[in-house]
Amino acid sequence: MLKSFYFYSILINKKQDLKIAINTRLLLKNRLEGIGWFTYESLKRITTQHPEHEFLFLFDRPFSEDFIFSKNITPLVLFPQARHPFLYYLFFEHAVPAVLKKHKANLFLSPDGYLSLSSPTPSIQVIHDLNFEHYPENIPFFNRHYYRYYFPRFAQKAKRIACVSEYTKQDIVKTYHIAPEKIDVVYNGANEKYAPISKLEIEQTQKKYSQNYPYFLFVGALNPRKNIGNLFRAFDAFKKSHSSNFKLVIVGEKMLWTSDIENAFNNMQFKNEVIFTGHLNPDELKYIYASAHALTYVPIFEGFGIPIVEAMYCDVPVITSNVTSMPEISGNATLLVDPFSIDSIKNGMLALAKDEMLKESLIKKGRIRRQDFNWQKTADRLWECICTVQGL
Repeated sequence: MLKSFYFYSILINKKQDLKIAINTRLLLKNRLEGIGWFTYESLKRITTQHPEHEFLFLFDRPFSEDFIFSKNITPLVLFPQARHPFLYYLFFEHAVPAVLKKHKANLFLSPDGYLSLSSPTPSIQVIHDLNFEHYPENIPFFNRHYYRYYFPRFAQKAKRIACVSEYTKQDIVKTYHIAPEKIDVVYNGANEKYAPISKLEIEQTQKKYSQNYPYFLFVGALNPRKNIGNLFRAFDAFKKSHSSNFKLVIVGEKMLWTSDIENAFNNMQFKNEVIFTGHLNPDELKYIYASAHALTYVPIFEGFGIPIVEAMYCDVPVITSNVTSMPEISGNATLLVDPFSIDSIKNGMLALAKDEMLKESLIKKGRIRRQDFNWQKTADRLWECICTVQGL
């Protein structure tokens, strides 16, 4: 009887071993953005913490070994490179289904939300936001048509959906008519490198980037959704209202530098006080965060807003928008402003430039609020989503 029980236990454990295929095309060395960080941080933990399962990482170009976190990962490079809507279709409707079938995958997980309608493999879709449904004019023509056609279909096909905020969950329910019971909220986290630094390090950083002066900080891709144009206008109005040497430091790539952003910048009286650093990795960005007077992050639409939490981890106060997910992520720990009002953004800057007690109060509240967001919690919640689909 003991022998029978032993073989039965082996059989049960075998059945629990999964082969999970994951869309990892946004794992790009030195080029990780919001969704890329979600993919990196959650998968690094899930793969190493669940060695009993096999993971197939599906790339669309040569990959870095930095992303092969453990021995239970098999990296596969598929063709073509999925960097355009026509190529998205070929990648997800032809290349991905072929691999899923060949390797007999139990599950397909897509951290950037793209699924395969032609594959019968159960799938989990991660939706970060539905910006393209609400502000399609900010998305290139072919991309927005692809998103608006396929994403509702992906959402219907998915066995389960993970999203990064309660706001996004309700948006999916309302916009795509998905049952809320099918959707799990999986918050983002913040890189553990983001933390307060010494006074000497702050002085060295300000010397390097802002000519030894205090600065407001923006971190993110430079595109219309991030409201860069109004941030420029508000900073210019702040400088006219407040005699100071404050700078504005902009960290990020010019993803979609529109005529509105260009005109807003060119019409600034104080455009020489704006400093562009380009994209920076966390090893350098942590100093810029922690040396800022405040983060000024005022998008018109966000599914989460990772820089809000990153700034909190650096003991830096945050000015952010009072729309979409940002009040949810902020709790009571940020200064909320109207992103459509230049005066509102300007007044937020003035308040934090003048009121040291307000600044310290927001920092203290941020220390409490940030505890709700870390990448281990993200990985745990995403794994729970996987377990729900697989009945584990």
